[in-house]
Amino acid sequence: MSSDPWGRVDETGTVYVRTADGEKVVGSWQAGSPEEALAYFERKYEGLAVEIGLLERRVKTTDLSAKDATAAIDHLRQQVDEHHAVGDLAALGTRLDALVATVDSRREERKAQKAKQTDEARRAKEALVTEAEELAQSEQWRSAGERLRALVDTWKGLPRLDRKSDDELWHRFSHARSAFSKRRKAHFASLDAQREEARQAKEKLVAEAESLSGSTDWGATAARYRGLMTEWKAAGRAQREAEDDLWNRFRGAQDVFFAARSGVFAERDAEQGENLKLKEELAAEAEKLVPVTDLKAARAAFRSVNERWEAVGHVPRDARPKVEGRLHAVERALKEAEEAEWRRTNPEARARAEGLTGQLQAAVDKLRTQIDAARASGNNARADKLSRELEGRQALLDQALKGLEEFGG
Repeated sequence: MSSDPWGRVDETGTVYVRTADGEKVVGSWQAGSPEEALAYFERKYEGLAVEIGLLERRVKTTDLSAKDATAAIDHLRQQVDEHHAVGDLAALGTRLDALVATVDSRREERKAQKAKQTDEARRAKEALVTEAEELAQSEQWRSAGERLRALVDTWKGLPRLDRKSDDELWHRFSHARSAFSKRRKAHFASLDAQREEARQAKEKLVAEAESLSGSTDWGATAARYRGLMTEWKAAGRAQREAEDDLWNRFRGAQDVFFAARSGVFAERDAEQGENLKLKEELAAEAEKLVPVTDLKAARAAFRSVNERWEAVGHVPRDARPKVEGRLHAVERALKEAEEAEWRRTNPEARARAEGLTGQLQAAVDKLRTQIDAARASGNNARADKLSRELEGRQALLDQALKGLEEFGG
């Protein structure tokens, strides 16, 4: 019989292992010496110990699932429990028990981690749904559409929740996207209709603009082109390609008209500039007639200037008041000279002037006599009152005498 601290072989070749519950039969050995039998079963023990060690490292250093780890532990525990090895089987059992505790702890950690990830995923998906529902009401069609597409990609990268929760959130998310797409489609359909209306309206404006391009009614046509431009802006935009083509035609028609008008106006401006020089020369010629010394000759000379003036034609509008004002000033001087001559040579006017002068002179003489009498009698108050009256009559007399001088004394 042969033995070691953990086992023995009896004389029949039966191999035993020592446990806390007593000896357990490991097996029988008939092929060699008892020492070889023990060595064989000890090697089996070492093999179990190595496998347990490997499993311990896998549990510690890899992401081995709890299910696979438990299956491996059960397999090894079965081998330990079957007592087909010689060694400290209790120690192996203790190590397996520790592994069970580790795996259970890892399971709980992973369960908690998964719950945390699920909660984070739920909050993330709820946030995506909330944002999608807000974007569904947006009218920033391009940026909101791009953002919704980005939200879909983000959603796909998140973990799935339980089927019910995930389906409910996805339904809201999908509904928000569909609502936005529906609103955007309706908006662009309406926009297309508006642009078609704008195109038709602008076609009519272009047709009228082209029909006016050859007009020579400069003022009325220019005003109508301004009106057409106002209508063009109010019509809104057509489709881009149509808009560009219509605008080029519209602007081209205007350019034809305004280029022709500019040519005519440039020629007219040149002509009116020459007219202004001629009228300035005529105004200077007329101004030499003032002051009037020979009314008859001045009148004839002015008629000559005026006839030539009328024949000259238009001058630039901004220069007209000044040059015409010069001629009108000479005309007023001639009229004043004519009126003075008429008064001087009119017998009736002379007679009236002489009569008025005589009456005023008599009134003045009478007042002076009355003043002298009042002062002689000591009535100064009456004298002062009559003196004030005398001042007024004397002023009228002086004016009448001056008017009489215009009739030759």
